[in-house]
Amino acid sequence: MNLNVNFVLRKQDVVQSQGSLSGGGRFEWKGLTPGKFFLLLSALGYANHRSEFDLDLKNPSLDLGKITLLLKAQLLEEVKIFATVQPITIKGDTTEYHARAFQSNPNDKVENLLKQLPGISIDKAGKLSAQGQTITKILVDGMEFFGDDPTLVTKNIRADMVDKLQVFEKQNDLATLTGVKDGKGARTLNITLKADRKKGYFGKVELGMGTDGYYGSQLMLNLFNGQQRIAVYGVAGNNGTTSLSWQDEVKYASSSVDLSVPGYQLDLGGYDELESRSGRYEGQGLPVARTSGLHYEDKWNKDKNSLNFNYKIGSLKTIGERGMSSQNSLPSEIVNTHTDQVFENEVFRQKLDGLLDFKLDSIASLKIVINAGLKNIHASTEALSTVAVIGPAQGLIVEQENLRYSIEKSSLQEIMSSILYLRKLEKKGRTVSLGLKSALVQRQMEGQLNSDTRIASAGVANRHELIDQDKTSAVSSKSLHTNVAYSEPLSTSMLLLVNYGLGFSKNSISRFSFDRRKELQFETPDPLYSNDFELKEFAQEAGLNFNLAKNKTLLNFGSKLTAVGLKQLDYFSNKPTDQQFLLWNRQLNFQYSLSPQSNIRFNYEGIAIAPPIAKLQPVLINDDPLHITQGNPFLKPSFSNRFFVGYQSYNESNGQLIGVFVNYGRVSSPIVNKMQVDTLGKIFTQFRNLFDQQSKSLNLSLFFDRKLKKLDLSAGINFNVNGNTGYNISNDSLNRLHDYTYKLQMRFSKLILNVYEFNLSFGPTYTVSGSSLQAKYPNNGSGFLLDGDFRVDLPLKFQLTATGAYQYLGKTAAFNQRFSRLMLNAAISKVFLKENALKVSFAGTDLLNQNVGFYRSIAGSLITQQISTVIRRYFMWAVAYDLHKMRSNSR
Repeated sequence: MNLNVNFVLRKQDVVQSQGSLSGGGRFEWKGLTPGKFFLLLSALGYANHRSEFDLDLKNPSLDLGKITLLLKAQLLEEVKIFATVQPITIKGDTTEYHARAFQSNPNDKVENLLKQLPGISIDKAGKLSAQGQTITKILVDGMEFFGDDPTLVTKNIRADMVDKLQVFEKQNDLATLTGVKDGKGARTLNITLKADRKKGYFGKVELGMGTDGYYGSQLMLNLFNGQQRIAVYGVAGNNGTTSLSWQDEVKYASSSVDLSVPGYQLDLGGYDELESRSGRYEGQGLPVARTSGLHYEDKWNKDKNSLNFNYKIGSLKTIGERGMSSQNSLPSEIVNTHTDQVFENEVFRQKLDGLLDFKLDSIASLKIVINAGLKNIHASTEALSTVAVIGPAQGLIVEQENLRYSIEKSSLQEIMSSILYLRKLEKKGRTVSLGLKSALVQRQMEGQLNSDTRIASAGVANRHELIDQDKTSAVSSKSLHTNVAYSEPLSTSMLLLVNYGLGFSKNSISRFSFDRRKELQFETPDPLYSNDFELKEFAQEAGLNFNLAKNKTLLNFGSKLTAVGLKQLDYFSNKPTDQQFLLWNRQLNFQYSLSPQSNIRFNYEGIAIAPPIAKLQPVLINDDPLHITQGNPFLKPSFSNRFFVGYQSYNESNGQLIGVFVNYGRVSSPIVNKMQVDTLGKIFTQFRNLFDQQSKSLNLSLFFDRKLKKLDLSAGINFNVNGNTGYNISNDSLNRLHDYTYKLQMRFSKLILNVYEFNLSFGPTYTVSGSSLQAKYPNNGSGFLLDGDFRVDLPLKFQLTATGAYQYLGKTAAFNQRFSRLMLNAAISKVFLKENALKVSFAGTDLLNQNVGFYRSIAGSLITQQISTVIRRYFMWAVAYDLHKMRSNSR
């Protein structure tokens, strides 16, 4: 029988020869150079045959002998197939990981699976990064799961339920419909579940009691019934687990429609600059958390309609102490400050979001989103600060001591809604869309400031200043935006997109201070620290974009013109200020596929950045009496140019993944701090534009991962550069500030099912930081980071786990002390019952008792080092029970 057999011969990723075999099935290749080769044979009705072989100078030829192809029917009847799954597939800007290609133990969670994926990193707080960029959104089967809280997915969904994990830039609905990207995609991880794991339930219950009064409890339950999914969770404890990434900024867009609205928008979250406490537990202080949530989603009418609903409620209380040392660079002096604080913060928060998606017919759809939230905060702080102003020749010039107590109560209400109508017209590629978005934000605050400052200055009599003030503030923001977009195909590969948008917003912010020491003025606001300010914005936008998709190339470019009118009114001075701007925003996105598993990308975006209202309001803010700030109503918009270059390549033969990603930004007319230090050492800061300089930022990530087959080990190396260059003005002198951190990390991991697993990363860091005004006092310093975890399975279903994190920071000119910390955690556990559903464990946290809450940073000309109260060594007994029952959806 004559059999038509096709062949493909590859050397690494390069095809050497391909075609059909002739001569009775005999084949011969000549002129091959030394290397590793891969042969694929295929024929109709037969199973594919794959083999690999090596040629070198010692063995320049090889006889493969007789190759037998098996009939598929015979194979299905007699042979159990062990399929080899390709671990990674790269499709354009999407990197897809196939879960079956990576090993996992029973009851492992997604978090354990993520640690094995090349190019993916996860820190001890659960923060995810892919190819050096932070993942900001996690989806399950393409839909939101409790909003944007990643830990509810990574720490609770079982790894054996996962089919694929996809990393990509999620575009807004308009870009998805038309294919025209706007350069504003969110880095997203989508977890696709196996088809037979979508009917049933899974969850866990965990209770723990520890030494020193520590405790923790968690409940998670997920019910699946095809496309319908219901989930509930609850968390209570004081061991640092909140399981919620509360989004305290006003961007309630966890599942909202991202409309293409006028490019110049006021920062509606600007009022958050009045709010110094986010309510989130970030490792400082001792927390007590109570959180819970409900998730519901469903699809019906043949998946044409869908509903996604999330509700979360919770409280978080933190108490502790904080010590901060800082250095501020001035033209001829250095200001050294040390502050000791005692704080107590409490936040109560509710959040609701819902999404309805209707396919009205085969060509039209409607999406409706509503997000709402309530937040109440109570915060108190007692602080003792000492300030020393030092001159290089004079020595100590001014010394201050300030004792202050502040208390604040605030409430926040916000609601946002959006509607997007999409319609495909008769001609393929011709579409029209209409979007509408509205938002309402209100915040009220009342508080009290008590301050006692003593000042000693050379040649001047000592001074004593007292402050006793009641403070109130109110913020309101209302906005409405609409946008119409039309797409027209110019050819089979070229698409034109035209859009027009209107936007209106009204923002007001009032701050009042009342002097309690002056009885006659107690009901009258202090005019120096009080103000009532309003800002209205009206914007019109016209945009034009082109999209080219041909062969291996994807090109998108366009621009938008936005006319903006601003009306500012200072009610205290009754002085209106009007401003008009014509802004030109532009973008370019280019992508080229070098091969099915490698591509290059280039993105550019130029956008206008409006000053937030908190920086516009002309009022003195003395929350810190030693550092007083004031807004500037004459600020102009800045303009940001952002560039991205990326290259990624995967070689399936050896599991090699190579990536190069560069993000570079320049901001023209940046808004900077203008600082003035008086003779008593007080710092006064006002905001202003810097028109003759540009601030810069850089994020560079290089990574190389490979599977070492002989050792059955995954290895990788990452190199990162992250930093910025900025400016401020100190006593009328321009100060150039730079802060760049270089990090080189090696990574190794290995997993042998039911035996052991380890993950290890380590490497040096070096920071280059300083200011031009104080070039003799750089903050350069070396460091070293090490993170690892280890798990070994013992007889009788015992298991030993350990995690470690080591950090070292060397001396700098600003801080003449080294810092090192080794955090070791360990646990021993035993599992019981079927599928190891019950686990009893005894764990020790911070075994060496070295967690001291250390933090070092640079912000502007201010270099800060901080040590705060954190959770230290404790031991805990815990019992965890996993619920798991899944049934196939097949009928």
